[in-house]
Amino acid sequence: MTTHNDFHTVFNLSMPIRWGDMDAFGHVNNTVYFRYMEQARISWFEEIGIAGGNGEGQGPVIVNASMEFLKQLHYPGDVIGRMAVGKPGRSSFDTRFELYRADAPGVLYARGAAKVVWIDYAAGKSVPIPDYLRQVIETRSPVAL
Repeated sequence: MTTHNDFHTVFNLSMPIRWGDMDAFGHVNNTVYFRYMEQARISWFEEIGIAGGNGEGQGPVIVNASMEFLKQLHYPGDVIGRMAVGKPGRSSFDTRFELYRADAPGVLYARGAAKVVWIDYAAGKSVPIPDYLRQVIETRSPVAL
């Protein structure tokens, strides 16, 4: 992934393209691209121990998400989701995603982005990102591509 303002790749995930992911036009439906992006993000959250929050009533929420569709994906095959994170702010950080096919690793099929905000679930408002998460985001070594 190219570097954009301190973004660094932190996670790669291979996911099968399912028959049911396709729409009436025979390609993967645009909404499914967001699911691929979501699954990569959640799998990274699980890996670093924040999926479902931190056990103190705080955790991540997505406040916006976007996707640029570059090429159509088709069944069968596997899609590779590559996730990068940017420098965190007080209570949020930006994520970026790239989607490739496993059998065409140099061809970019889509790129997306999502802003993650750390919130207090009961209060419904943002709170500072915990030191542990900030350290993971800022110091984690980029994954091998």
